[in-house]
Amino acid sequence: MKAAVFHKIGDIRVENVEDPRIQHPEDIIVKVTSTAICGSDLHIYDGFFPQLKDQVMGHEFMGIVEETGSGVSKLKRGDRVVVPFPIACGHCYFCNHELPVHCENSNIEHYGPQGDMTSGKGGGLFGYTDLYGAYAGGQAEYARVPFANFGPRVVPDSLTDEEVLFLTDIFPTGWSAIDWAQPRGGETIAIFGSGPVGLMAQKSAWLQGAGRVIAVDPLAYRLDMARNVNRVETINSSEVDVVQAIYDMTQGRGADICVDAVGMEADRSFLEKVKATVNFEKGTSKVMEDCFKAVRRGGTVSIVGVYGSNYDNFPIHRIFDKGITIKTGQAPVQRYIDHLISLVVSGQATLNDIITHKLPLSAASDAYDIFKKKEDNCVKVVLKP
Repeated sequence: MKAAVFHKIGDIRVENVEDPRIQHPEDIIVKVTSTAICGSDLHIYDGFFPQLKDQVMGHEFMGIVEETGSGVSKLKRGDRVVVPFPIACGHCYFCNHELPVHCENSNIEHYGPQGDMTSGKGGGLFGYTDLYGAYAGGQAEYARVPFANFGPRVVPDSLTDEEVLFLTDIFPTGWSAIDWAQPRGGETIAIFGSGPVGLMAQKSAWLQGAGRVIAVDPLAYRLDMARNVNRVETINSSEVDVVQAIYDMTQGRGADICVDAVGMEADRSFLEKVKATVNFEKGTSKVMEDCFKAVRRGGTVSIVGVYGSNYDNFPIHRIFDKGITIKTGQAPVQRYIDHLISLVVSGQATLNDIITHKLPLSAASDAYDIFKKKEDNCVKVVLKP
């Protein structure tokens, strides 16, 4: 089959690889009909997460069930499914506590309680390095999906792929960022980053009762999309002091909730890059630190942008003085997905309005380049095998 394969930093090529096969009774094989490039994929593409072996990329995919293992009872051949990006067994301690991203049984080789940079990691993820289970991803013609009785969800044939594809990751991730802050209604929510996850967090903020939603980004075209599809106020962080701007918009208090939907790959100055090299840091924590500044005293910061290393001069003094609540991590997709499907089916949530590029899988190498360089006003790329 054809698949987008990571070889080394900056080198992803579409080539022939071995077809996936059933390996365990609860496996299914999915014929992929749509897949997407995620900002998290760039962490591998750019070398922020190490991967020494070739790997089929992609954790946002959906398709038609082609084959089922002998232990699969909830799906059958021909079902059309979306596949949550965390791989989880459904019956361990963490799965039973609605924390599937911490599944004890899907990442046997590298799993552990420590959460270190290269060991003691969480549960398995599709197409996301050997550290997270070495699972082949879904930027391919076919994909093996383990624990199929727990993860994949059947979706209505009345909806197009594009209308439901983002239930795999970015919509649940944006939803998590807001839900974790436990809004009561009427809050001012500032969302740093208007890429795909930031846009979904904006949608989720309105759906969960926000009074004001403020989008922050350094790129004008992404702020244009935020205004057009999500009706938000915007701040261009390349033009103004974003923290002061948020103070000015909130009577000097700061936002009730701040969301970091950027993570470690935020834009950096030359001196920031030097500091990161000296301190053995991956990327930068500047957006997270801006969230701590911009949130009001007693407010909440949700961090769904990915971080992969420790950071020098972490501002614990500010967090303590302001009494900030912090919630962070990968989204527990299986916890939220059924409710989110209902929002899409009912028309309360529209997800496909952020797609800017639809390309064949054969163009994946160019698509990564466009997405990475933010060329052609690229926000979200969907690939068709």
